[in-house]
Amino acid sequence: MENITQNIEIQNLPQLEEWKKFQQEFELTKQQLENCKKQLEKYTNNERHKRYYEKNKERVKENAKNYLNRLKIENPEKLKEYRHKAYVKRKANKET
Repeated sequence: MENITQNIEIQNLPQLEEWKKFQQEFELTKQQLENCKKQLEKYTNNERHKRYYEKNKERVKENAKNYLNRLKIENPEKLKEYRHKAYVKRKANKET
């Protein structure tokens, strides 16, 4: 009986080693993901961004207005595309 279990363990040994290798790679990938999330938090919407927009509300609105005016002249097709997307999004929100 003991001999049979040893044979089974020997046969499964390469699979166990491969499994351990995959586990190590998975743990490494999880750590890398957590590090990336921590770094990304610096650049996503946080309190600093909110304070910036509160302090510079008029400036941000003015820049957006200038961008739309420039877009009217330079690329009216893109402006039509933006407006159509906004219309479709409003329509979808209204239905739900």
